Amino acid sequence: MSVTVNGLDELKKLSGSDLGTSDWIEVTQDRIDTFADATGDHQWIHVDPERAAAGPFGAPIAHGYLTLSLFIPLFTELLDVQGVTTKVNYGLNKVRFPSPVKVGSRIRLAARLAEVEEVPGGVQIAVDGTIEIEGGTKPAAVLQSLSRFYA
Repeated sequence: MSVTVNGLDELKKLSGSDLGTSDWIEVTQDRIDTFADATGDHQWIHVDPERAAAGPFGAPIAHGYLTLSLFIPLFTELLDVQGVTTKVNYGLNKVRFPSPVKVGSRIRLAARLAEVEEVPGGVQIAVDGTIEIEGGTKPAAVLQSLSRFYA
């Protein structure tokens, strides 16, 4: 379920709000291989299913940074900010990867709009996010993301 706001004033009013959870998406071997090709990280634990099956996790796992990069498409399911000219990723305050994402797993994002603060020409938001693994006991990633929206 997406929350839609129109403009910076409406966005400011959401500070401290729970944004809910995104839909589940599957992390496929094809997605992992494409990420490996894009980044040049072809470590066997990600891209060699046969060797990874005999490895410490029993299957290939997604790159931690692949899991992190999926924050954006998952987040856009939760918050749609209209009436702004520019939206940019500003950075991260903290990221941890408590549990690997095995190929074929499904993940989703649970998010809370922790803070909205004014910056020159716009606002900066801090989003507390947890990327959950379906059926898992630990999350794949826990992070705080910073984004800026300009009028």
